[in-house]
Amino acid sequence: MTDTNTIIIGAGAAGLAVGAGLQRANVPFVILERTGLIGAAWRKHYDRLHLHTDKRLSALPHLPFPRHHPRYPARDQVVEYLEGYAHHFGLEPVFNQAVTSARRENDAWIVETATARYSAHNLVVATGYARVPVRPSWPDMDYFPGLVLHSSEYKNGLAFKDQRVLVVGFGNSGGEIALDLWEYGARPALCVRGPVNVVPRDVLGIPVLALAVVLSRLPTGLADSLSAPLVRLTVGDISRHGLRKLPYGPITQIKRDARIPLLDVGTMQQVRRGTIRIWPGIERFTTEGVQFVDGTRQAFDAVILATGYRPEVHDFLDGAVVLQGAVEEDGTPRSSGVRSAVPGLYFCGFYVAPTGMLRAINVEARQVAREIVQDYLAYHQ
Repeated sequence: MTDTNTIIIGAGAAGLAVGAGLQRANVPFVILERTGLIGAAWRKHYDRLHLHTDKRLSALPHLPFPRHHPRYPARDQVVEYLEGYAHHFGLEPVFNQAVTSARRENDAWIVETATARYSAHNLVVATGYARVPVRPSWPDMDYFPGLVLHSSEYKNGLAFKDQRVLVVGFGNSGGEIALDLWEYGARPALCVRGPVNVVPRDVLGIPVLALAVVLSRLPTGLADSLSAPLVRLTVGDISRHGLRKLPYGPITQIKRDARIPLLDVGTMQQVRRGTIRIWPGIERFTTEGVQFVDGTRQAFDAVILATGYRPEVHDFLDGAVVLQGAVEEDGTPRSSGVRSAVPGLYFCGFYVAPTGMLRAINVEARQVAREIVQDYLAYHQ
């Protein structure tokens, strides 16, 4: 068994950021990564993905993005940054260590993988929100002869040229994938089940999430009220294009629903032109495509499920953490960036923030590392 002070599960942005904080304070730790690569989740994303947040607001603690990176770094540049971050701080994750069990025994955390066993005073779960793809099912899916895949399996629209493709979901992945399909010559449509919010990525050359940093300090209702005229001016009336607007604004949506509004990078322009059509929710599949809840039938060659992910940390954490209030029954942590309800257990990278996930990780990781370092120093004085 390997003994250390802290076990960090996950070598993505959150895990590396906490590790850097501990490394700077000479606190012993180990990072366990289920794959063989740093930033594995970023590597799996579709090709055209860029950060939606300004790189100045997206860096991890103590190391900015390289100057030569653009304002909105591409997927591969984010991976490059994460690799450089690990090298800069001398972080050496133990790869191919998928955690099968993590439980608390006699004031210590016992973590097991298929090939090793670890013991530590603290456990930091940094496996991220995008851990397990959500794959909804509908009646008669088996009768549909076309391709159905989750957005996690989508790379680019090259194979879909001239095909009729339905993208299910109006989050940022869904919006960007529909745009990517159009750019590759496909005939995309978006399935939007409920009301939504749409905000521009930039306003007068200013990243909208930079404005969100200021607005997030205000009461939620006031922040939405102040931003509403700007959103109306830049986005317009989305109801004219088959979309229904949420009765509350994007800041409320993020804080209350833990859902990010569509940060528009060009999708809405094609929706307005009619080159990306909007459809309601799916009722069932057919032998040619789908039938929507309004009774309309439409033929499609492929369906892409941009239906999100779940953290599902409870599939390796001992069930006691649910009973003790640290994790919801669906596997979502109840806290992030602070001490959990279970001694020695921390979560990092699970807070859906109005100002962007990486900025939230920066704040959370500093706090988690600070608390662990303080405990370590107090014990060893």
